[in-house]
Amino acid sequence: MTYSIAQAAERSGLSIDTLRYYERIGLVDPPARDSGGRRNYSDDDLGWLVFLTRLRTTGMPIRMMREYAQLRHRGAATAGRRKQMLFEHRASVRARIAELQSCLEVLDYKITHYEQIEHTFIEGITA
Repeated sequence: MTYSIAQAAERSGLSIDTLRYYERIGLVDPPARDSGGRRNYSDDDLGWLVFLTRLRTTGMPIRMMREYAQLRHRGAATAGRRKQMLFEHRASVRARIAELQSCLEVLDYKITHYEQIEHTFIEGITA
């Protein structure tokens, strides 16, 4: 199946401008074009775009994404390096999740604290 740039953008969660940018900087291979010159993205293209979206959402810098894409183009011989990049990025993501979990615990504590204050205040009014 093929997808227009608008459909690819919608399905991948990226904007049309981002798709064009990713193509321009080499993160995405130029897709096939129809007789009118319009881009046609394949299911494989969409899978790659979704993967790139996940990398970006988890904070991978564009320069690392470009390195990963370049390694991908070189084939199976680079699988070890790509795996290592993902291991390192996963460690970074896990550290960020732990940091966010700690922040969430502080927020939960403060919310509970304010609920107790409100409860005490309401009891004082009704007493």
